[in-house]
Amino acid sequence: MRRKAGLAALALVAGLGIAAAFTSPPALLSLADGALGGGSGASRPGSAIPFGNQGQTLDVWRPAGDSAAKRPVLIFWYGGGWVKGDRRAYAFAARAFAKAGFVVVVPDYRKVPDVRFPAFLQDGAQAVKWTRDHVAEFGGDPGRIALAGHSAGAYTVAMLALDRRWLEAEGVDPGIVRAGVGLSGPYDFYPFTAKRAIDAMRGVADPAMTQPLHFARADAPPLLLVTSGGDTVVRPHNAINLATRLRALGAPVTLRNYPERTHEEVVMALSVPFRGKAPTLADSIAFLNTALAPR
Repeated sequence: MRRKAGLAALALVAGLGIAAAFTSPPALLSLADGALGGGSGASRPGSAIPFGNQGQTLDVWRPAGDSAAKRPVLIFWYGGGWVKGDRRAYAFAARAFAKAGFVVVVPDYRKVPDVRFPAFLQDGAQAVKWTRDHVAEFGGDPGRIALAGHSAGAYTVAMLALDRRWLEAEGVDPGIVRAGVGLSGPYDFYPFTAKRAIDAMRGVADPAMTQPLHFARADAPPLLLVTSGGDTVVRPHNAINLATRLRALGAPVTLRNYPERTHEEVVMALSVPFRGKAPTLADSIAFLNTALAPR
């Protein structure tokens, strides 16, 4: 028995090693997650579903073998510095939340250099509109929608939750956002120093209008902001400064800092292979279950 388990583990490692030559790191992580049990308990009833007016597509995940209606809904945006990423590569994140009882929508969005600010926010708002209009077809409750994302995806979460313009432009009531989870997101990063931020925000007349911190408001939906002491990509001051501003205004905000974790490890901890790295999933689910409790 032990020998068979060892051979299976070696086969998995070898297979993942071969796949690594052809696959992005998040996609490789999704393969490992699925092989180690993350693939059981979640299903994907919708794949490459068109939305918006720019040829965007999204996937929908939910608990496997479950017919319950009106489940809480989570829209998850992946990161990638506004220049890369693919919804399919983040199956590990979608499955983790689906297995916890959520209907999960994972949209793609346009990237730099083909577009710049605010195209990715417009795509995000159109994904919220699609979710409002169609998530009930997959068992989701359009009255209980939360947003979540990592890195550049967390930026979209914060901007859609705080700056009413983007949802209103799509004919969506900003109040539809019941809560937001931002993992390692940039919220206070002007002046722009990183190349990706410079490229993504190039040409903006008023840089303040790109900063989630600028739109902090007392009536913001509850936000969970997760950062980590080892994050040298999007440094902790982003989450700390936004949380401080929201608290001063009386808005509901929760700040979590995982001291030793890196930028990547915060989101990797949603996967089965790295779940022990940080309580990202447990903290997110506890927060969402409270924020999305039926009224």
